[in-house]
Amino acid sequence: MCDGKVNFLTHQKLGKPCDLQRAVSLMVVYLEVRMTMCKLLHTISNRWLYLGGALFASGLMGFGLFLQYVKHQDPCPLCMVQRVIFFALLVVFALAAIHGPKRFGERVYAVIVVLLSMSGIGVAARHIWLQHLPKDQVPSCGPGLDYMLETMPMGEVLKQLLHGSGECAAKGWTFLTLGIPEWSLLCYISLGILALAIAYRK
Repeated sequence: MCDGKVNFLTHQKLGKPCDLQRAVSLMVVYLEVRMTMCKLLHTISNRWLYLGGALFASGLMGFGLFLQYVKHQDPCPLCMVQRVIFFALLVVFALAAIHGPKRFGERVYAVIVVLLSMSGIGVAARHIWLQHLPKDQVPSCGPGLDYMLETMPMGEVLKQLLHGSGECAAKGWTFLTLGIPEWSLLCYISLGILALAIAYRK
């Protein structure tokens, strides 16, 4: 019994240095990987990063079309506004990739992207708010886009689109419990951060 206790205590005492060594080893590996990633990012030209932003935005546009034409989830007015903003971001990132701007130009592109991203965040936030309204407070469904374009002035059409309607409150595709507007909001934030990171990286 005594030998068993001694061996157990010895094992416990020896275990602590081993755990500490593992923790130190993991920290060293983490720092090495981080330094490698930082060096890799510094070797990538800004044009490639702008191209990555453009491909990311185009992927989002493609996924929206997939949901519409394959999964038969017709976009609501706020979804259409968000698509337009993603398309504008795609154009800006593509132009920046072709242009290859210097420091001042990078900051100009960053301002444009951030303004577009903030617009998208506002629309996505409105969409999320509508989806979480009680059923008795959800606005009624509005007319279709084709009808509005034929019968209303463009200013009124934009107002109706930004206001949203009853169909905007319907929850469609979800992933990890988050719906389309939540993921759109995160993507707007990511694209804005990417543009700022490109403009202000050394």
